[in-house]
Amino acid sequence: MITDAEVYARTTGNRLMIADFLDTLDDEQWRARTLCAGWTVHDLAAHLVQPMLVGFGRFFLAALRHRGDTDRTVDHLTRRLARRPRRELTALLRQHAGDRVNPPRIGPLGPFTDTCVHLRDIARPLGLAADVPIEHWRVLLEYLTSPAVASTLVTPGRLDGLKLVATDTDWQGGSGTVVTGPAEALVMAACGRAAALADLSGPGRPSLAGRIGDP
Repeated sequence: MITDAEVYARTTGNRLMIADFLDTLDDEQWRARTLCAGWTVHDLAAHLVQPMLVGFGRFFLAALRHRGDTDRTVDHLTRRLARRPRRELTALLRQHAGDRVNPPRIGPLGPFTDTCVHLRDIARPLGLAADVPIEHWRVLLEYLTSPAVASTLVTPGRLDGLKLVATDTDWQGGSGTVVTGPAEALVMAACGRAAALADLSGPGRPSLAGRIGDP
C-alpha cells in the first residue's frame, strides 16, 4: 500500500516533469485543445497550479457565486489564472511542486491523479509520448476502482460489471466483462476520456464506450 509521503513525493516529481514538458511546447501547441472540454493547454497549465494558489476560503466564496456548481467554479478560477503568461505558470508549477495539497474526501491521491491524467490530457491530442511511470498508473488503477472514490473521480456506475485487465503491467481489478489495454488507457477511460477507448479492447469495451460516449 502506497503511503501519503510516497504520494506527495510522486506528485512533486510529476509537477516538475510537467513544467519541463510544457516549456518544450511552442505557441501553437499552447493554444491547442486538450482532452478537457473547452480548455487549451494554457488553460490546463493554469488549472494545475490552481490547487496550490487558491485556498479553501477563496474557492468557497467563488463556489457561492456559482451556486455551488463545482465544475463552473473550477472553470472560473482556472480561466482567471490562465491570464498569466505561460512562463509564469510553469515557474509557479515548479515553485509549488512540493506543496502538499490534501482535498476533502479524496486526500493526496486526488492531486496525484490530476498530475497523471492532465499530463496525458495535454500530450494525447498533440500526439506526444510524454507520460508518467507505469507504477503511477498501477497506483491509480487500484485507487480509481475502489468503491471509496467511485463518486468523486469516477462517475458512479461507469465501471460496474467490468473487469479491467492491464496489458503492460501485472494488474487486474473489478469483476464482470473484460476490458483490456495499457494501464494509462484504462485510467484515462475510467476518468471519462473517450479518446482512450481506441487503445482498449475486449468484450466489455462497448459497455464502457457507451457510458463515456465513443468518439
